[in-house]
Amino acid sequence: MVGLTRPAHEVSLPRPGEAPTPVAEGSDMHLIIVDDHPLFREALSSAVRLAFPAAEVEEADGIESACAVLSRARSIDLTLLDLTMQGVNGFDGLIAIRTRFPRIPVLVVSGLDDPRIVREALAHGAAGFVPKAAGKPVLIRAITDVLNGAVFVPDGLSGPAEAPGRSKGGKPPIAQRIAELTPQQIRVLLMIRQGKLNKQIAHELGVGDSTVKAHVSEILRKLGVISRTQIVIETANLDYDHILSELSSS
Repeated sequence: MVGLTRPAHEVSLPRPGEAPTPVAEGSDMHLIIVDDHPLFREALSSAVRLAFPAAEVEEADGIESACAVLSRARSIDLTLLDLTMQGVNGFDGLIAIRTRFPRIPVLVVSGLDDPRIVREALAHGAAGFVPKAAGKPVLIRAITDVLNGAVFVPDGLSGPAEAPGRSKGGKPPIAQRIAELTPQQIRVLLMIRQGKLNKQIAHELGVGDSTVKAHVSEILRKLGVISRTQIVIETANLDYDHILSELSSS
């Protein structure tokens, strides 16, 4: 199972003694680095400034502070975002930034390198994905590609999607597990897939927060997963049009 936990490997951006990657003259971009580890923000900032000497770099240690900077500094061209920060659940941070600032591309720079998480990050609006273990040239190429309007994924991280209904770890197929959910739990599941928070789900369904939390707990139990992120990953290949059709007729 895949969880959003920070691995123990060393940060490798930039590598000691590594020469800066040449870039076009006049690369005066403005970006923000969002990560709750000061040493990594410093390393990433140094790597960016070496490659883009004219770049203006902002820093934020969380989603709230990042949104404050993005609201104030309207000229920001790119957000570099870590997924696994304290107080951030799954893709909530990415979703929050993409929702509030949809015109600013987000390049995820994460310690996670599972292809399923990469695909989900892209599905939630990320413009690219760079593992923290990557070298500086990969980072710089990713920044350049994203600013040029391309989507960047390193080689080897865009593996094929799993076949629908495939059993994993001895579990029943996902469709069979979904069938155990009540209609209301399926509605909650669909909203989780849309990146909605418990309060938003409670408001749309007209129920209390505690009721939504109970539904989420039951969904986790019945699907055999431990986080909202794993719910998204496990159900990525479901036919949601069919599910919605079934719900409307029930």
